[in-house]
Amino acid sequence: MGLAQIKMPQLGESVTEGTVEKWLKSEGDFVKRDEPIVEVVTDKVNAEIPSPFEGKLVKITVTEGETVRVGAVIAQIETAGGAAADAPPAPAKQPATPAKESAAPHPEVPAAPAPRQGASAPAASAPAPAPSSDNGGTDRARLSPAVRKLAAEHGIDATAIRGSGMGGRVTRDDVLAAVEGGGAAPAAASAAPARSAPRPAQTDGAREEVVKLGSMRKAIAEHMVRSLATSPHAWTLQEVDVTNLVRYRAVEKEGFRTRHGVSLTYLPFVVQIVCDAIKEFPWLNSTWSDEGVVLKHYINMGIAVSIPDGLIVPVLKDADQLGFTELVRSINDLVERARTKQLKPDDVQGGTFTLNNTGSTGSVASQPIINQPQAAILTTESIVKRPVVIGDGIAVRDMMNMCLSFDHRIIDGMMAGQFLGTIKKRLEEWTAASIQL
Repeated sequence: MGLAQIKMPQLGESVTEGTVEKWLKSEGDFVKRDEPIVEVVTDKVNAEIPSPFEGKLVKITVTEGETVRVGAVIAQIETAGGAAADAPPAPAKQPATPAKESAAPHPEVPAAPAPRQGASAPAASAPAPAPSSDNGGTDRARLSPAVRKLAAEHGIDATAIRGSGMGGRVTRDDVLAAVEGGGAAPAAASAAPARSAPRPAQTDGAREEVVKLGSMRKAIAEHMVRSLATSPHAWTLQEVDVTNLVRYRAVEKEGFRTRHGVSLTYLPFVVQIVCDAIKEFPWLNSTWSDEGVVLKHYINMGIAVSIPDGLIVPVLKDADQLGFTELVRSINDLVERARTKQLKPDDVQGGTFTLNNTGSTGSVASQPIINQPQAAILTTESIVKRPVVIGDGIAVRDMMNMCLSFDHRIIDGMMAGQFLGTIKKRLEEWTAASIQL
């Protein structure tokens, strides 16, 4: 018999940590190889992580809601092959951080909302946790650094709280319940309790409410702050007459659905044209490094997808190599799996450029934040009918704004304008013959 370690995986090239959202297996369960064992959340993806080993899950070392660094041990499995050493596992090494990221501030997300007025509470007096086979360090070991910090801020003796987490561990929810109730949180009915609704804060006349942040929202917040701190953002906007494209889609969309079984949106048309423009302006498809600008001679198109919990950017690999129908199918597949939380870790890695359709929300102009470590991100805004001067006359046309945010270390305004201008020209001159099959 051997003891194998399961570690926090790398879920994206710029991701340095992940949050255990939900354990799909409990200690003592038998796990098959490649069977989903845990759901992990980052700012890029919410993914079920398969077990790389087969055997008995003997120990879970990270509780639900806890955030750890990539490479940290999150569980141990007893395998029959004896591939792993019998000795206790050594702590996971921290992954090397890219030079460009280490130069930028890395803000910490607060563990919990700031203490409210009058929120100081006496130490919790609930019964102590049931004894275990561990020695005197058990109580402290059950507390993550974030939980210990939160308890100290509110004057709570966290070791006296009965934990609702896996194996009786004390979670943030337990501490917050003790703060609001003036005592310890009740013991959970099961090892993996269902998530409770957000608790309103004690405010004047209930006019305000503090809603606890989910792990995905916290990760997105950290990533957005880091992106602005890393890249000097600049942005530009151009309006595009897409009347020809709108008319073509209106005529063809039902027939396309009948023939191919998928919806025909505007996105694949834009993706093909953007890929062609990137080939003319490869600096838009690059990454900054201390050694120089890394030009990517392949196009992995990130497609921003809005979901109830936040935003996910699955990646369409080698988008410039796909024919139009295959492009439509691939985009629909990625979007559907993103919204049903069926993306795999590889689906969100390796992006070189990002496209975001903010027009689906009714937006007509926006300044997107770059998806690190990329050099640019493009948004397509709402298509709106409005009068436009054409020659000496006025006509009603379908108009759309395109907004480009770019890393000003790599790209200057002239290049950004030329890049957008190329896309504008090809969209405005679009005909059915423009489709690359």
